[in-house]
Amino acid sequence: MLPLPDFKDYIIQNALFTDQHKILLTVSGGRDSVLMAHLFKLSGYDFGIAHCNFNLRADESQRDESFVRMLAATLGVPFHVIHFQTRAYASEHNISTQMAARELRYTWFEQISIAQGYDLIAVAQHQDDAIETVLLNLTRGTGIAGLHGILPKRGKLVRPMLFLSRQQIDQLIEANNIDYVEDSSNLSANYARNKIRLKVIPQLKEINPNFGETFEHNIQRFADTELVLQNVIATLKQELFVDKQGVIHLSIAKVKALNPIRLLLFELLRPFGFSEHTVGDLTSALDKQSGTSFYSTSHRIVIDREDLIISSLSNQEQPLVFIYDLATVVPLLNHQIMISYADVPFFERSANRAFIDADKLIFPLVVRSRQEGDKFIPLGMKTFKKLSNFLIDEKIPLSEKDQIPLVLNGNGEIVWIAGLRQDNRYKITRATKKTAIFELLPSR
Repeated sequence: MLPLPDFKDYIIQNALFTDQHKILLTVSGGRDSVLMAHLFKLSGYDFGIAHCNFNLRADESQRDESFVRMLAATLGVPFHVIHFQTRAYASEHNISTQMAARELRYTWFEQISIAQGYDLIAVAQHQDDAIETVLLNLTRGTGIAGLHGILPKRGKLVRPMLFLSRQQIDQLIEANNIDYVEDSSNLSANYARNKIRLKVIPQLKEINPNFGETFEHNIQRFADTELVLQNVIATLKQELFVDKQGVIHLSIAKVKALNPIRLLLFELLRPFGFSEHTVGDLTSALDKQSGTSFYSTSHRIVIDREDLIISSLSNQEQPLVFIYDLATVVPLLNHQIMISYADVPFFERSANRAFIDADKLIFPLVVRSRQEGDKFIPLGMKTFKKLSNFLIDEKIPLSEKDQIPLVLNGNGEIVWIAGLRQDNRYKITRATKKTAIFELLPSR
């Protein structure tokens, strides 16, 4: 007899889905996924079956597909199948065969669920899979998030079999005479996960016969600990993160006060893609001079005077923009420049507004970010000044320097450092006949 009450209770307690949902079951043909399919059928849920043929085990792959196709027909549910050239994909993307199979199947599961109107995707991972995952993460190195095992629900993925151990599944399969197919690769110790399952866990069970139950309790404690840490991190983000137009500032003094600093700083910076190693280097460098930078694949952190500044790599530079005429609005990275004509030569100036002698302009004008060697004559001065020195004098944070728009004349001379200073060579005088007004405005 199958454990329908326990199955349904687990689904309800973990809010996995309801009778109103349509579920796509991922079925390999092994005992775990086959038992899941039978439990779904007996419970009356609306579901279909998806099977991936990875073409990795010659005749076995075809045998598995035929078996799952027959299972779906027997249960009277829709069947979806796809064939992958897994080794070719792994070679093309320079990844392992296992990783290739994982990427291919989950991408397809998502695609087929959308195309066929399935609400959720069910996988048949069980308690022992969760234990193997934690041990594997511990072996490779992990943060607290790697210790909670396999979550019952994550996004569209649901795992309704986590209430059962591998031994319980084996007993149910045998007691109910349920047919399944055996994947011979599961018996090979060549894969890290299989090695843990076949060699490590049996040794641990010799030390503690109740190892599975004990470890399940530990996993729950880890999950509770992670929840506490998440709450702490959420509070720290509110206290430490200051958002200035999409750039995050953190007080170095407050960061130094964190305890334990490496753990908390890593959890704060992990959403920006920073590794534990990089955060360790950053922690050691907090007392270094301004300008020291650290990178993830998506963000940069700069030590800038009293702050750590986090900015997106995609927002580092002002893209090149050409201006072919005046009387226009020019969209920029974080702002826009409005340009207009005026016949009256004298106006009240401000940092965000420049009044330029229009007759000195050569089109097209260019808007870009700073470059090595840039120099100009600041308004009111007679000699050149390096842009880099000017920005230092203005105390512009490093994270913002590459985002400042520079308006250049067609001859390459800087006309205006938008929002800061115009060039003295383009100021209006009593001889000016036509004035161009450049105004820096927020993006709409």
